[in-house]
Amino acid sequence: MWSSYNKQFETYLKLERSLSKNSIEAYVRDVEKLAQFVEMTLPGTHATKLSYPQLQQFLQYLSELGMSAFSQARILSGIKAFYKFLLTEELISDDPTTLLEGPKLGRKLPDTLSIEEIDKLLAAIDLSTPEGQRNRAILEVLYSCGLRVSECVELKLNNLYLETKAVGIIQVIGKGNKERLVPIGKDATKYLTIYKDQVRPLVPVQKGFESYVFLNRRGKKLTRVMIFTIIKNLANVIGLKKTISPHTFRHSFATHLIEGGADLRAVQEMLGHESITTTEIYTHLDRDYLRSVVQQYHPRS
Repeated sequence: MWSSYNKQFETYLKLERSLSKNSIEAYVRDVEKLAQFVEMTLPGTHATKLSYPQLQQFLQYLSELGMSAFSQARILSGIKAFYKFLLTEELISDDPTTLLEGPKLGRKLPDTLSIEEIDKLLAAIDLSTPEGQRNRAILEVLYSCGLRVSECVELKLNNLYLETKAVGIIQVIGKGNKERLVPIGKDATKYLTIYKDQVRPLVPVQKGFESYVFLNRRGKKLTRVMIFTIIKNLANVIGLKKTISPHTFRHSFATHLIEGGADLRAVQEMLGHESITTTEIYTHLDRDYLRSVVQQYHPRS
């Protein structure tokens, strides 16, 4: 029934609202995201039966996934347009989105980066130095895989299952010592492989740090603070005014995938989030499916 209403909604946007093709596609994707969330938390629930608290929960879910306030507000506008359509067609008698408020945008810059800003940061890295090769690999991995900074510094060589012609997989040890498998895109694989095979072997590794992927020049694993410093310095080089951190890459990873149309459950799983709702919805998805999501929707794959 969701798909039927969404098709009617698409026609309504074309004929009644005269929106552009891109705007119509965006609104339809917004409703599809809501339908995915409902299927995960309230299977079988009709679009016309959703209440204000349930829609609030959907917005909270998007926030927990790491979407920027601006992206959440844009999706909310699509949901509000959908329920205005249902009301116009007399498919509902009350609009549950009337009191629904998005995140406060204010003047604060969103804690996500655009694809162009990420490209500029990456291009600012000096690849003529061993540290530059390492830093490029770190940032590519953060953005390609949506890792927490702690997960990045703890990454081990035997956690890497890289493929040169397809999306590889890395094994991540997350919060609570829980393991998950995350796809890694081609660009990240390229720079990580260069660092691992050509740069890292030249580092005098200290005893006890042989298994860690990312090492400092003294042969010990990098600290979280060092990665913060690397990113802050790059932001200064390109004159970026936003306050960014390693977590900004994680937020950007989630935002760009979801805005591109990726399945919410797939993004949730790759981020390593447990069920955000009271209903137990967390189901492990097939790794080939996760690979296909990254290949199809990640900007650098």
